[in-house]
Amino acid sequence: MKIRQYTEYKEEEILKLYRKTGWSAYTDDPLTLSLGFEHSLLVLAAYEDDELLGILRAVGDGFTVIFIQDILVRPESQRQGVGTALVKALIERYPNVRQIQLTSDSTPEARAFYESLGFCELTEIGCCGFMKR
Repeated sequence: MKIRQYTEYKEEEILKLYRKTGWSAYTDDPLTLSLGFEHSLLVLAAYEDDELLGILRAVGDGFTVIFIQDILVRPESQRQGVGTALVKALIERYPNVRQIQLTSDSTPEARAFYESLGFCELTEIGCCGFMKR
């Protein structure tokens, strides 16, 4: 598996990945998804040969804050280190950024995954998060 910067947006492979992971809010609006990729701080992709295994899309300024907007790994490649490699590659590219944040489902699996990478819930550091609906 190789992690590399995703610089050329390939709609077919991206929509396939988002569909496989059930992220239909994105696949229902492909134009907005492509614009999101275009305006991201960084997109990293995991490939095995020419097969896309997963992506990580980050937004932010790259100095004070980075937000992991999307991290997706195709179902058949989950629990094989793909997500871990993507997050670690992001952290290595931005070793001095003040905050790396993300929002995730509150499942035991998601919590365990992010905690294993050094993330903590905002409440643990006296903070909370808000989102406009």
